[in-house]
Amino acid sequence: MKTVDSTDDLKRFLAAERRQGRRIGFVPTMGALHDGHLSLVRACVTENDVCVASIFVNPTQFNDARDLEMYPRTPERDCLRLGQAGCDFAFVPSVGEMYPEPDRRVFDLGAVARVMEGAFRPGHFNGVAQVVSRLFGIVEPQSAYFGEKDFQQVAVVREMVRQLGLPVRIVACPTLREPDGLAMSSRNVRLTPEERRIAPLIAATLKESRTFASGMSVEEVAARVVETLNGTPPLRVEYYEIADAKTLLPVRDWNESDDVVGCIAVYCGGVRLIDNVRYGQGL
Repeated sequence: MKTVDSTDDLKRFLAAERRQGRRIGFVPTMGALHDGHLSLVRACVTENDVCVASIFVNPTQFNDARDLEMYPRTPERDCLRLGQAGCDFAFVPSVGEMYPEPDRRVFDLGAVARVMEGAFRPGHFNGVAQVVSRLFGIVEPQSAYFGEKDFQQVAVVREMVRQLGLPVRIVACPTLREPDGLAMSSRNVRLTPEERRIAPLIAATLKESRTFASGMSVEEVAARVVETLNGTPPLRVEYYEIADAKTLLPVRDWNESDDVVGCIAVYCGGVRLIDNVRYGQGL
């Protein structure tokens, strides 16, 4: 595996691969890699001739300076794991390399970027669109791989690709979980032992909600999920929204959509965790 920190160098390497007719896949990450990230890499390796993964903690998508400062950074370990997973190129740029000039672009990505994370993290998805579009311009992949844990992010990236007319297929890969159900996340390493013991209740509560949803309204299910989690310190729900999985607009009745998703953000102590669950039609 080649580790590259220069945009020009990466473009040159990938141009040589294209001249040989090779298909290029891409996995953008912010590093602190776990098995969830590596599952994306393995999917990319399986479906493409060349796998590129980026490691870049993008400052423009953080609306909390402390969160940016605290985000775990383990680039040497990450590159080792990428190589073991079959990645061909690890792109590890500096902030100056990614943004030689400030990126002042403002994207209007519609409702998918305004609800949930968009409402609670102003500017976050504009930063995501900035960095992902920039990375797509550098790598020029045929396919790019994202985890379904970041369900809304996938919808935002798809809308950005549609608006910009980019020739890249967005592949959403299933959420990987720890044996106790906790969705894998780079932020999990920041949990204290006690917080780590309690955090799996998030996934367990979402999973349980599918079993009682058939006898409850959307509003009642949402209220029960929030009440259960808020009743277990140090968990604190920031939002729980039950929405159409395509538009991400809230649903008030189970029959409004044939694909319903519940998306949640929960603080476990000082660590913000997200997860989601799919519901069926006509519950």
